[in-house]
Amino acid sequence: MEELDAQQPAEMAAPENEPQEVPVTEAEAAQSATEPSEATPEAAAEVSPEQLELDQEEAAHLRAVLEAIVYITDEPLTLQQISAAIQQPIDKVKRALDSLVAEYDKAEHGLSIREIAGGYKMSTKAEHHEAVRAFVKKLTPPLKLSLAALETLAVIAYKQPVTAPEIMDIRGVQGAGVLKTLLDRKLIQESGRKKVIGQPILYKTTKEFLVQFGLASVSELPTLKEFEELGRMELVEEIAEAAEAAADVTPEAPEVTGLIEQPEETPAATEEASAAPEESLTQEHTPEESPAAPDEETKSEHA
Repeated sequence: MEELDAQQPAEMAAPENEPQEVPVTEAEAAQSATEPSEATPEAAAEVSPEQLELDQEEAAHLRAVLEAIVYITDEPLTLQQISAAIQQPIDKVKRALDSLVAEYDKAEHGLSIREIAGGYKMSTKAEHHEAVRAFVKKLTPPLKLSLAALETLAVIAYKQPVTAPEIMDIRGVQGAGVLKTLLDRKLIQESGRKKVIGQPILYKTTKEFLVQFGLASVSELPTLKEFEELGRMELVEEIAEAAEAAADVTPEAPEVTGLIEQPEETPAATEEASAAPEESLTQEHTPEESPAAPDEETKSEHA
């Protein structure tokens, strides 16, 4: 009996701890069904694989563009300059540059991108300066050619194999000294002799010529038609720039001051004005009385 009495309060107290069901009206049920359920953070963070891949490609492309821009410039570039040049938000450019800085800080890179004087600049790492300096000292001086040498080299490149007299006919000047310079620079070489009277030496370009001009073969040289198209494009760009400059400068109308409005002449007034000169002319050309008439009268009186 005592055990039963001890169990009864526990069984009777149990229903009090259970949540009581609150009756829901039909209107409240309909409103809860129409209202959108709150999205969980996990659902909001879910992104489709296609969208994620596009975002990654866009970010990689932006980093590649920024890397090229920072590489080719000598002066540090500010965020504002880069953002205006590539038409991207500054915060997006800043994140991409920070990613590049972190990537180039790794040990496998010999270059680094650093923020200098308010801008970003690419340079070699300090730990590699000695090796770079020793390498630069062993480099040959940069290739510098005069205008005459470039003209001769262009003739040989497009007409090869070609003789010295043929080069002289095209350029119109002697070029023996220029040929010697090109031979010393190893940009051209002899290619046998032409089977004509005198058997002049033939010249052609060398492998060093391809290396210096970044060509895989001579066939990669631009054709004359491409040169003409480039010339036309440059001419069109110059004309467009001139037109834009002329459009920006609008001529101001000159100020006219001190003008007095004259009354309009009626047809009658114009006829009188035109008739007046005729009368003056007739009056001017009327013959005057000769002075001899009074003398004749006096003579008759004396007689």
